[in-house]
Amino acid sequence: MSDRVTVSKTYKLYLGGAFPRSESGRTYPVTDGKGRFLANAAQASRKDLREAVVAARGAFGKWSGATAYNRGQVLYRVAELLEGRREQFADEVAAGEGVPAKRAQALVDAAVDRWVWYAGWTDKIATVLGAANPVAGPYFSFSVPEPTGVVGVLAPQRSSLLGLVSVLAPVLAVGATAVVVTSQDRPLPAITLSEVLATSDVPGGVVNLLTGHTAELAPWLASHADVNALDLTGAPPELRVDLEKSAAGTVKRVLRVPTTEPDWTDRPDIARLRALVETKTVWHPMGV
Repeated sequence: MSDRVTVSKTYKLYLGGAFPRSESGRTYPVTDGKGRFLANAAQASRKDLREAVVAARGAFGKWSGATAYNRGQVLYRVAELLEGRREQFADEVAAGEGVPAKRAQALVDAAVDRWVWYAGWTDKIATVLGAANPVAGPYFSFSVPEPTGVVGVLAPQRSSLLGLVSVLAPVLAVGATAVVVTSQDRPLPAITLSEVLATSDVPGGVVNLLTGHTAELAPWLASHADVNALDLTGAPPELRVDLEKSAAGTVKRVLRVPTTEPDWTDRPDIARLRALVETKTVWHPMGV
């Protein structure tokens, strides 16, 4: 009996809740820490990125309009599905990041816990970041946090799952939608996450995941007029100043990060939640 033929996987993008190929037809090889071939990933183009932004904008109204309690339920369901594919994620993290199996499992567990942590914040954001303002007059004044809109995320390059979850989950928790450029060399956990999202209750278009070359896609994401905020976490250090200048042209909110990638195993805080909301102040006369 002859040996089986190896069937190489070629993954697709995740746009608008569907899995299209890149319109350019390009792919690139993904290898493990020792340079061994793992799979082919789609190499997204500028047109793919534009379509991702359109999908994110189209999904924003429904997602931001959902109750905070409902968003928490949806995100918790994603955490359940992440847990169900724990072994697959661990294998992909171990191969891509070159860490031992136990370390990979610990990172996956931390990613699931991180997702649950942000899911729990959905219905607490308004209480913590909002306020009833004291005024000298017959008025009520309330400050209410609202999602900033479509957020472009350059995912961490080294931490392929925990880092990705740490930058994506807060976007969804506040009610914003996301266009994510995944880790260039370690995209497999992000691809598997897209499969989780597609089978969860997250509406199509709320999350759009693009695999490809970060340096190619980042400038178009930074300059796109319909992207409201830009997370520079995974941006190449040599491009960050230029990306900030491009983002300034459309008055984007920019999330700045240290030059070196942070330790994602550190305890999270609400800084990212605060950075992704706008504060709307409403005045209302008493007795009306």
